Amino acid sequence: MLQQGFILVLSCLGVIQALFLCFYLFTVKKGNKRANRFLAFVLLALTIRIGKSVFHNYIEVDPRIRNLAISTILAVGPFLWFYGKALFEKRNTFSNTQYAHLLPFGLFVLFSPIIPNRGDVASYIAYGLVFVHLGIYLGICWNYILKSRDQITPQLLKWYRNILSGVSLIWVLYVGILARWIPFYILGAISFSFLMYLFTYLLLKRHVFALEKYSNSTIDRGTSKKVLQKIKNLLEESEVYLDNDISLHSVAKQLDVTPRELSQVINENEQKNFSEFINHYRIEKAKTLLVDPKYANEKIATIAYDSGFGNVTSFNLAFKAETEITPSQYRNRFRVA
Repeated sequence: MLQQGFILVLSCLGVIQALFLCFYLFTVKKGNKRANRFLAFVLLALTIRIGKSVFHNYIEVDPRIRNLAISTILAVGPFLWFYGKALFEKRNTFSNTQYAHLLPFGLFVLFSPIIPNRGDVASYIAYGLVFVHLGIYLGICWNYILKSRDQITPQLLKWYRNILSGVSLIWVLYVGILARWIPFYILGAISFSFLMYLFTYLLLKRHVFALEKYSNSTIDRGTSKKVLQKIKNLLEESEVYLDNDISLHSVAKQLDVTPRELSQVINENEQKNFSEFINHYRIEKAKTLLVDPKYANEKIATIAYDSGFGNVTSFNLAFKAETEITPSQYRNRFRVA
């Protein structure tokens, strides 16, 4: 009894967390609003289906209500595909005609009162076709990112792949339950709960909103890589990072790109903002100076200034953030005797 109660609470918490996530995505103002709504519909559809599993595991649910809950699976696949297109395609290529992909969902809802759901062969066929439909769309989505991965921002690709992996896992579990390979009906709901907490953590901690602000940019993946190489060449050959007055605008001007484009390139390819990117080069320079015999008697402050930092405090903080040790510890550990 205690175990059943724990499972019920865990499953219900997952459903509640998912509803919170849906509300957040429907109402958040920043980022790609269309993509956020599509993801919200994916989660809402899964939540309704999983919620039915939770209640049906403990109480008998009317077959018509069960069919309505099952119908939402037919919406998961299309909305998952819509989400990928809205997330990756910079130009607005989505048209209202694509909502025709939701036709099976609408038909299932319309005929839900007469669709069999009695545990017989016809019921299993109907239920099985619903998951075949989702499986097809999962295949379409995986194929989409495989073909487009060279044009997709790495962080966005990773995020969408995580979403796809989570939905694919739920699909595998329910197919296993339907085929009676998995004896625990509630396992799908429990797994969903863990995934919802994981998605919430990733969403709120480091979501794609930071990158979605570049959704209208005309820079594609190939151009982005070329611009990044130009930035690196400039920093490595001219050592412009040694100037403590360096700015996003000054570097962008030298590269003949806009500050926004430069910020996008660094963010997409290096997962850093401009200051973090520049500080990385300064810290590499500082590492060289810290073990250079010519600087053996120089103070840390001198090395900080000669590496491009404007003050010792910012140098110490940046150095420890990247290396996890202080400049003095680095010098003592690596300098040549």
